[in-house]
Amino acid sequence: MFKQQRSLISGLFICSLLALGSCKSKFEKLKASNDNAKKYQEAMKYYNKKEYSKALDLFDGLTQRYRGQTEAEDLFYYNAYTNYKLKDYTSARYHFKTFADTYPNSARAEECRFMSAYCYYLDSPIFSLDQENTLKAIETLQLFINLYPKSERVAEASKLIQNLRDKLEQKAYTNAKLYLTIGDYQSAVIAFGNVLRDYPDTKYAEEMEFLSIRAQYKYSKNSTDFRQEERFGQVLSMYDQYAEKYPQSKYLHEALGIKQDAEYGIKHAKAQIAEATTNPKLAKKLASKDTTKTQPPSEKGQGNQKMP
Repeated sequence: MFKQQRSLISGLFICSLLALGSCKSKFEKLKASNDNAKKYQEAMKYYNKKEYSKALDLFDGLTQRYRGQTEAEDLFYYNAYTNYKLKDYTSARYHFKTFADTYPNSARAEECRFMSAYCYYLDSPIFSLDQENTLKAIETLQLFINLYPKSERVAEASKLIQNLRDKLEQKAYTNAKLYLTIGDYQSAVIAFGNVLRDYPDTKYAEEMEFLSIRAQYKYSKNSTDFRQEERFGQVLSMYDQYAEKYPQSKYLHEALGIKQDAEYGIKHAKAQIAEATTNPKLAKKLASKDTTKTQPPSEKGQGNQKMP
């Protein structure tokens, strides 16, 4: 009895393996066959059943064979979407663009041009990484808007562009703050100014203008005494502009403290320089200083960090 059951189980297992083998061989035979019409028909069945990997295997072999024929347009279209469904956005954007370039008069050309740009959008990484694909996405989405200004997809394309610009803005803002963190104060002032120039409507404007005051103060404080009066003077100008622009700012009290420190810094620098005129030892000491002092102890060791 036990031997009969074991034989039955073994038989069923063998049958299952044979069934699986026959299914696999059937697909492999289809791929190897020259019946392009059958391949096309089966590829569409696989696509509609969302078996995209099998559909792609067949589409890839058919695209060259149907080039120049009536069926080619549908084939190229579904081949692009199959890559898209498989989340291979690099291949998908290439095939969508190829379709739009090959069939510019097709009713699907606009859709494929948009989808090519959208695949760049989907491949745009988080803000902290390299933003080459983000820039490409903006470029291709803007090209779509230029080519199809009356398209219903223009509103969506514009929204996607804004999302991408927000990401670039966040990266620029983060990089500018990093200069301040590592103690490269002059670069921080320049970087904050560049972000404010490139993104005049940025949501970080109030904070960055305050951080610019802080960075300018630290840059001035670490400067040689002969340059401190001028550089602390810039702090005072920056504060006045900030206080006028943001009278209710949550950073205003701290900014006022920095202004007062800058005023003291100017007085101290003037006193040092005045004393140096009658104190040769101090004059020699002041003259021997670098353009900027070394970073304060708490920030040493970070100055060699590279910006991303």
